[in-house]
Amino acid sequence: MKVEKTHAVGRPRDPELENRVYAAVLEVYNEAGWPGLTYDAIARRASVGKSALYLRWPTKEKLLLDALAARTLPLQLTDTGSVRQDLLSFARQMAAIYLGPDGWLLLRVALEAREYPELLGPMQEHFAKDILAARAIVRRAIERGELPAGTSATLLTDIIAGAVLNHLLATPHHLYQEMLQQLDRYLEHLVDFVLTGAVATPHPHATEAEGRQS
Repeated sequence: MKVEKTHAVGRPRDPELENRVYAAVLEVYNEAGWPGLTYDAIARRASVGKSALYLRWPTKEKLLLDALAARTLPLQLTDTGSVRQDLLSFARQMAAIYLGPDGWLLLRVALEAREYPELLGPMQEHFAKDILAARAIVRRAIERGELPAGTSATLLTDIIAGAVLNHLLATPHHLYQEMLQQLDRYLEHLVDFVLTGAVATPHPHATEAEGRQS
């Protein structure tokens, strides 16, 4: 899932410094989590002064999110004109993110943010654009008549995203390579299963809470 990079302040951009700092941020976070992600630890790992870090990244939330943005592929949810193809693209990209070099680290950040309010707000803001883009797939399908009116965009995309993550997490280690070889077939079956259920199920109007998330 895309993490949008925030605009830096202070000195002009120095790509070499940024790359070194971002690598240090992710290494330290991977080892010590949010409580252990300190300016002191990052400065030592990146061999830079703390003052340089504070000038460009005034908070460690900004540091972590910028580091993730530099390493995370954005979702490309284009409108193909087919809800099946759009949802399959969504499922494939979600799987690719989790299977990428920083996929599990991104998941750890999302989970740990629930314990630390200072991180939760910025994380939700950065994820919001991709969440809305995924739900837009369902709304376009309703407008085209591919899905019944009242189909829950939140529920449908949550099912797909959750199933992809659970499939990757729940597969036993000795079956992991086989799972990867058959992953695209699984994703196709998943999307077809969800769409079949969506078409066959009566759909009450979305709840007020869901509407606020849309």
